[in-house]
Amino acid sequence: MGEPTVYDKFPARIVLLSNLLSVSIYVIGAYLMAGLGFWSLAAYIAYCGWMEVRLLRHSCVNCCYYGGTCAFGKGRLCALLFRRGDPQRFARRQISWSDLIPDFAVSLLPAVAAVIQLVTGFRWVTLVLLVVLLVLTVWGNAVVRGSFTCPHCRQRQLGCPAERLFNKSSRKPATA
Repeated sequence: MGEPTVYDKFPARIVLLSNLLSVSIYVIGAYLMAGLGFWSLAAYIAYCGWMEVRLLRHSCVNCCYYGGTCAFGKGRLCALLFRRGDPQRFARRQISWSDLIPDFAVSLLPAVAAVIQLVTGFRWVTLVLLVVLLVLTVWGNAVVRGSFTCPHCRQRQLGCPAERLFNKSSRKPATA
């Protein structure tokens, strides 16, 4: 089997799939956080918004898909909100597992909220949503990124810090 097709413009079905996964995680997370009260819900929604803006401002502005259709549909949105950055900066950037803690918190905070709710008053819906959240976060992200987005990404070829972190065979720095 040959190399996967690299998209200069991702098909709408992949953009829809990747965003459906993210929105599902956010909605389930919001529901679980709401179980702790309005302020927990409000803080979680604000956090998710901050994470999206942070991604646009610090990564998407430097991506080769800036102004175009990436796998997550953020290239076009980023071009509407922020000026283009330096594409070489994206390729040179190094990240570690600790840099991903804010990303993991999008699912970890609602999971902790769910456990608190299960301890203080068991409800099946909370348990089911906790399991679904964990499955989407771990397996869903692995499938979407491993099969539908990353293998087809032009930026991956040019240099992607996440690809270097997750793919042990690509530990060497980008030479772009």
